[in-house]
Amino acid sequence: MSAFFDTLVSIWENSGFMGIAEDWRYLLMIVVACLLLYLAIVKEFEPLLLLPIAFGMLMANLPGSGIIHMQYFIAPEGADPSLYPMFSEILHNGGLADMLYLGVKLGIYPPLIFLGIGTMTDFGPLISNPKSLLLGAAAQLGIFATYFMAKFVHIPYNFLAELLGFAPIDPFTGPEAAAIAIIGGADGPTAIYVTSILAAGLLGSIAVAAYSYMALVPVIQPPIMKALTTKKERSIVMKQLRTVSKTEKIIFPIMCTIIISLILPDSAVLIGMLMLGNLMKESGVVDRINRTAGNELMNIITIFLGLSVGCTTSANTFLNARTVLIIVLGLLAFSFGTAGGVLLGKLMCWATHGQVNPLIGSAGVSAVPMAARVSQKVGQAENPTNFLLMHAMGPNVAGVIGSAVAAGILINIFS
Repeated sequence: MSAFFDTLVSIWENSGFMGIAEDWRYLLMIVVACLLLYLAIVKEFEPLLLLPIAFGMLMANLPGSGIIHMQYFIAPEGADPSLYPMFSEILHNGGLADMLYLGVKLGIYPPLIFLGIGTMTDFGPLISNPKSLLLGAAAQLGIFATYFMAKFVHIPYNFLAELLGFAPIDPFTGPEAAAIAIIGGADGPTAIYVTSILAAGLLGSIAVAAYSYMALVPVIQPPIMKALTTKKERSIVMKQLRTVSKTEKIIFPIMCTIIISLILPDSAVLIGMLMLGNLMKESGVVDRINRTAGNELMNIITIFLGLSVGCTTSANTFLNARTVLIIVLGLLAFSFGTAGGVLLGKLMCWATHGQVNPLIGSAGVSAVPMAARVSQKVGQAENPTNFLLMHAMGPNVAGVIGSAVAAGILINIFS
């Protein structure tokens, strides 16, 4: 009988319940994971990525599961970064999540996601109205503004910490600030790609912030759009876009790849894969691999990416003051990006004597196609005869290009 009770005690001591009893943070992270699952399933906020990320978070915070071993991927202070990831340790001792995370760490998944995005992107509105490229560029204001905020956010934080008696934090390094700033591009794969290169230790926090705010675009953007525009501006009806020829659509991805890659080689992988996917779509000669890239391959990579990123968000690494600051900075990044696009839209509206509706500038934040739909919804609320969707798609796809270019700039400076 004694042996039986000893066995029960052993089972209890080695169970996850004991781990939760010893560290309440695991329970909090499980609650956060369930909240994200609710948003993905019930509210349908970016469910394709938010659901696997949230479930990965859930698995990573079940004490004792040992789902991922981040010590194989992040070089300790003073160690040679070239030795990480530790492939020998991963191959001999790693599990499923460790193997899948190699695709993130080695920068494989985000470019493949871009390939799939390219097969579903129509650059026609951008080609038809090249001025919308400026709106996509203006919306990248969120990236560069957030970089400077991230560099100096420790100053007010540590001032409050001293007053309130809690622990101060070290400043974000240049690469860490750059990785946080890329959240403002509203492009999840780009954020993951840049962070995996510049600040792998922040990957979980940045990925969750990026995809959560992408999902909340319909909530975040409208108040900013309305605050910066007048009812008259929001009611402007824009002229129908011209028809773009097939030849133009084929030449565009080729020229984009050549020009951007020559100017900024660090953007070549993301831009090249995006434009390859689009060229496969527009050429019409490779329907079979076009369908594969946009469907089967895209779906497989989405599962691998979401699950492996979610598994990095254990309570030990996720629940800290830096994560809180990253989430706050991510919100500011989206807000500044939206404001930058709308303000340039107002300037273009003035310059063209009312031919441009400033609302389409908000779509430059790159969350395709949700941001364009928000522009359409806000505009139609003011004027039921207003159809801004196709006009907003120009800045929207320009934002995808802009975020990849911004990523290349940051990698070039800080890697």
